[in-house]
Amino acid sequence: MSEELLIKDIMVKPLTISKSAAITDALDKMLDEEADPLIVTNNGSVMGTISRKAIAETLGSRKSSVVAPAKIHVANQTDEDFTIAYPDQNSDILIPLLQEYKIVVVLDNEHRLVGQVSATDLLKVMRPETIAEHVMQTAYTIRSDERVVHLRRRMLDENISKFIVMDDGEMMGIVTETDVAKAMKAFRELVDDKYQDHRIRNLLVKDIMTAPVLSVDIGEEVSAITEMIVTKNISALPVTNGGKLVGMITKQALISAL
Repeated sequence: MSEELLIKDIMVKPLTISKSAAITDALDKMLDEEADPLIVTNNGSVMGTISRKAIAETLGSRKSSVVAPAKIHVANQTDEDFTIAYPDQNSDILIPLLQEYKIVVVLDNEHRLVGQVSATDLLKVMRPETIAEHVMQTAYTIRSDERVVHLRRRMLDENISKFIVMDDGEMMGIVTETDVAKAMKAFRELVDDKYQDHRIRNLLVKDIMTAPVLSVDIGEEVSAITEMIVTKNISALPVTNGGKLVGMITKQALISAL
């Protein structure tokens, strides 16, 4: 099927945000559109991207705590985690591109932005044919009573974006950079500046995690797992064997398995 598909058959309307917009507006748009990242533009030209991870890092930073979230501009947190392709190229090139980048920006022959392709878009038309055991990745865990400041430190130091929340062998939920970004935005908007440094240290993982969490069995077909991830727009699923956590499947793991 991929031999006949072109990028224009898979791409979707580009989701953009102006470089002058507030990062809180960017986060709201990401959540409304169920997208990550957004393409950052300036007068119609692509400048880069902004991700939920970058927003979480910014809003949780002590350095930015003296600035109102609505006054922190997208331009300050733009990165280049994207690559470029063209509508008439074969869709097969998307697999290696999305193994390295979070998003493929699609330009026409005049270098105008006409579309984008994310892992979700590609997985709607291409599915790995194997079982969960063969594509799962390491599942990193954290306790529900751990402080969010320690969670953020682990995310930064260990470059981990998703943790399964485990208490005494029981799966309690999942916490991702999206949960951190949402929590930091709400915290910064609701708590007076002079109390933020003290109050944020009392914020626990259980206060921001997503629960309950869906999981899949180690022997389940990946095609069915992909369908669940795409239709429910889930970023990661824990994998269990006999009820015990043994791994995690992410969109990135599915792309790597194609």
